[in-house]
Amino acid sequence: MPELPDVTVYVERLTALLAGQPLERVRLASPFLLRTVDPPPAELEGRTIEGARRLGKRVVLALEGARFAVLHLMIAGRLRWAPPRAKVPARLGLAAFEVPTGTLLLTEAGTQRRASLHLVRGEDALAAFDPGGLEVLEADLPAFAAALARENRTLRRMRGNRYRARPSARSRLRRGGRPGRTASASPRSARSAA
Repeated sequence: MPELPDVTVYVERLTALLAGQPLERVRLASPFLLRTVDPPPAELEGRTIEGARRLGKRVVLALEGARFAVLHLMIAGRLRWAPPRAKVPARLGLAAFEVPTGTLLLTEAGTQRRASLHLVRGEDALAAFDPGGLEVLEADLPAFAAALARENRTLRRMRGNRYRARPSARSRLRRGGRPGRTASASPRSARSAA
């Protein structure tokens, strides 16, 4: 699954590529990708794309008239930019979003298709996809520390599997330690200090 830095880069690049352009056509190569029936994909066609934003680990394409395309890439979903009216790749392709300057392709590797596309109408409907939790890019240090201490999890789980091999010395947390405990507060360092 693309992690927060990847999703942030997707959003920045999609905004630069798509903002201000009309969505000419939505092509779905897999019927299992679309998880909603109202509004239909045709309702988004012809509307101007206002930009892209992030909602948790989802990528949201915002269109005029408060219409939204919510993409959840899951484990192996990726977005690719291609020339105008590009073909959807045969084995990996799930969807194509066509604008005058190019085509945004949604692909997913692997045999299991987990990526999803939800089309929603209105900010209230979009809010239902917000997973909640702490926005780590916007949180200050006290809010971040409170979120770590709120749940009894190891540092490895709080960081996520993608970052598990990275040393935790800079954060002064022992590897696999509980959130909020510094190296000096661990039982091992307390024994060595005595």
